[in-house]
Amino acid sequence: MENNQTKMEQSQTQQNPQAQESKTDESSYDAKDIQVLAGLSAVRKRPAMYIGSTDIKGLHHLVYEAVDNSIDEALAGFCSKVCVIIHNDGFITVSDNGRGIPVDIHPKLNRSAVEVVMTKLHAGGKFDKKVYKVSGGLHGVGISVTNALSKELVVDVKRNGKIYQQKYQYGKPVTELTIIGDVDPKETGTIVKFLPDEQIFSATEFSFEILSSRLRELAFLNKGVTIEIEDERTEKKNEFHYDGGIISFVEYLNKNKTPLHKTIYFNKGKNGIQFEYALQYNDGYQENVFSFANTINTYEGGTHLIGFKTALTRVMNNYTEKNKLKGMKLTSEDIREGLTAVISIKIPEPQFEGQTKTKLGNSEIKGLVDSIVNDSLGSYLEENPQIAKTIVYKCINAAHAREAAQKARELTRRKGALNHGSLPGKLADCSEKDPAKCDC
Repeated sequence: MENNQTKMEQSQTQQNPQAQESKTDESSYDAKDIQVLAGLSAVRKRPAMYIGSTDIKGLHHLVYEAVDNSIDEALAGFCSKVCVIIHNDGFITVSDNGRGIPVDIHPKLNRSAVEVVMTKLHAGGKFDKKVYKVSGGLHGVGISVTNALSKELVVDVKRNGKIYQQKYQYGKPVTELTIIGDVDPKETGTIVKFLPDEQIFSATEFSFEILSSRLRELAFLNKGVTIEIEDERTEKKNEFHYDGGIISFVEYLNKNKTPLHKTIYFNKGKNGIQFEYALQYNDGYQENVFSFANTINTYEGGTHLIGFKTALTRVMNNYTEKNKLKGMKLTSEDIREGLTAVISIKIPEPQFEGQTKTKLGNSEIKGLVDSIVNDSLGSYLEENPQIAKTIVYKCINAAHAREAAQKARELTRRKGALNHGSLPGKLADCSEKDPAKCDC
């Protein structure tokens, strides 16, 4: 019987040898199974690793990467104007009047620096901090990722009195870097025009409002720099230029509210790190705090925001205790009620969590920011007692409201418990049937 079964299995294997081979292939794991994605293939294979997502948020991140390069030129002092144009055909253009991407041949790769920057991950001039002391683009992947996820991309560079151009498709060069015209030798800059790949993104239509919001932030954070955006589809245009910097930012955020005092602003430097913050309380109840690191909006906060909030709470409590203005301890939530603030740090070696850079992780920044805010804001409150008392009374009212709300919740819960069929302890309903043993 066993011999017959063995013969049947051998016969089936001989009839269908692919079945046996398939089982072997599925279970095997050898060196030949290790794939190496060359060039920008990794970006196209896993785009969300580089831009966060492939929805509308990731689509606009492509633009931010190009704009951030222009802003880095502004931070270095070589760019005063950035322009963004949304075209009718789905393309978008980002241009600046910075120094322009270098066009000479890279000594090691034997290709133009433009092509290296556009096609190589982790290639750029922001690693050694010689060309850029402070920058938002740190990993050298920004513009190359934009290129990789674009169906078409054209880069024009103005340098040396010439206009250089190179074209790409899906991240690969389709032309050599060539000279297409002449310009004034003093005129420099970079122009990047690209069309997002519809095979990558679920939506490829750019939002004028979303881009305007980010560009407005950048204009606030880089005072004196002009940033323009134009939408050829609707003929909408915006121009952002703020000489007041983040002071103007706070005033903009509070424009529909009633401020309780003038904006408080400080800009302090220490160990090559520049930290500035502006804050203003209004008569509302919502907290509105924005944090930035090297002009990148750190939506998820980070050590700079933690340091700011910790110092703010300590300063307010120290002032109220010293001047005997309250009888309760103010919480961090009490102190931030009705607060509008913008904090911005510029640091040579930021440690962002992920390529999208939404959270700052430098551990030393918490203590530095804490120290700066503690000293500067503490002194300001002592020197401006009227503003200090206005802010503190706002915080005390928030604390009273919090305690009242807490007592109301506790009372409601107690009433809810009393309304149940069985009552606790001495409040329980009488269950004795003999009237002589019951209280009158």
